Amino acid sequence: MKMLPSLKERNRYLVFNILSDKKFKEENVKKVVWDNCLGFLGELGCGEAGLWFLSDKWNEKKQKGILKVNNKYVEKVRMALSLVNEIEKNKVSINTVGVSGTLNKAEKKFIGG
Repeated sequence: MKMLPSLKERNRYLVFNILSDKKFKEENVKKVVWDNCLGFLGELGCGEAGLWFLSDKWNEKKQKGILKVNNKYVEKVRMALSLVNEIEKNKVSINTVGVSGTLNKAEKKFIGG
């Protein structure tokens, strides 16, 4: 059975990068992103945001990754990411590179893959 387009969740793909002297592994970044979003949005907010860290899209060399987010929560997730200032006791800054409606365009335009 098909779902009406008006009932589907509209997702955005938020591309972010980490500015730091050290390179971080995917599992450490994933934990920090989840912990910070849970702290800022709470469990209900994270559930409504449909937040999903795309593990296979993490680029360890460029320190860039992609999050899948509901279109109504993009700005709130951006704010939660901007509040991250430490990973593994190393100073970091997480910047949003861009937002796209499709995963392919997010990868091509912002990651270069």
